[in-house]
Amino acid sequence: MKDFEYYAPTRIFFGHGKEENIGDIIASCGYHKIMIHYGGGSAKRTGLLDRLEASLVEAGIAYVECGGVQPNPKLSLAREAIRICVQEKVELILAVGGGSVIDSAKCVAAGAAMPEIDPWVYLNREKNVEKALPIGVVLTLSASGSEMSSSCVITNEEGWLKRSFNSDLVRPLFAICNPELTYSVSKFQTGCGTVDIMMHTLERYFSTDGEAPLTDRLAEGLLKEVIAAGRIADQNPTDYDARATLMWASSLSHNGLTGLGRDYFMSAHQIEHELSGMFDQVAHGAGLSVLFPAWCRYIYKYALDRFCQYAVRVWNLEMDFAHPENTALTGIQTTEAYFRSLGMPTRLKELGIDPTEAQIEEMAEKATFFGTRIFPDYIPLGKKEIVDIFHLAE
Repeated sequence: MKDFEYYAPTRIFFGHGKEENIGDIIASCGYHKIMIHYGGGSAKRTGLLDRLEASLVEAGIAYVECGGVQPNPKLSLAREAIRICVQEKVELILAVGGGSVIDSAKCVAAGAAMPEIDPWVYLNREKNVEKALPIGVVLTLSASGSEMSSSCVITNEEGWLKRSFNSDLVRPLFAICNPELTYSVSKFQTGCGTVDIMMHTLERYFSTDGEAPLTDRLAEGLLKEVIAAGRIADQNPTDYDARATLMWASSLSHNGLTGLGRDYFMSAHQIEHELSGMFDQVAHGAGLSVLFPAWCRYIYKYALDRFCQYAVRVWNLEMDFAHPENTALTGIQTTEAYFRSLGMPTRLKELGIDPTEAQIEEMAEKATFFGTRIFPDYIPLGKKEIVDIFHLAE
């Protein structure tokens, strides 16, 4: 096991009706004026925003609103929200939504704390975040784990570049997680969320360096429970226990726990960012359900033991000691079949897109930051290898 530092400062309020206490929670933290940052209107349609605002008023918390966050959140809206925060002297950003809203809130929090620096500087990794406003979360979608993570992913419409930064300064101060708030999530988005939760652990599990048996067992246990809960929520969206499992697993899968003691890079995530960066209609989880199996088929021979362990421990497959490749491939096929059982796409055309060779080359070029980085995977992945992975997803 490699040395590590584990930091997970987010306070979690988990369970029935916890969002009703939002005013008291923020008041107890000492903040008096906040921004409510939310998405496309479901928070309003369901009455959630009204309930939150009533609680804020009762606690004497002033607020301004900035809605309109889209899937694959955009830099232009974050810049507008930063302007409002500075003008209104906002002290805390309250993200009401899923990963896109939370990531947008993180970008706003960093930008509003140092408005003289455009947030693209952080996203383009020209400078590290040095200050950020505190962030609170009312979670309405189990998927990204952004409610406990240090990561922020934003799309710049100029050039359609999807970039990220990581900073402990944007880990949320608190997150309210009521599984009932996810009952209205569509079947498709539930499937996307289940895939994303799995990917955050799987891409840590398939790491290139470091033996961490305890971390392996934590990861495998989480994956098995998510697989089971995903099946139940797909068929019965108001099953509280299934929704609760997915919500808590979302947080645990991306707060660092399931990767402790080893190095990891998340190649499929990096490639998918370029896919949904170019094709904005592609949901992140759906892009991952296409690209992760393609990455597996490309790379498994270089990590055969690892893929066999995954097949046996997570999917309960029999080990073929005479032909271990069969076990590895069956594990990959079983993963892909599970995604399909949730209604998820597993080929590029099933996303409603048909990238040209020139577009595939462009995405691969962007993934390597225009030739300035190589993915440190089981084998180095450069532009050519990424192009090959895209072709395996066709």
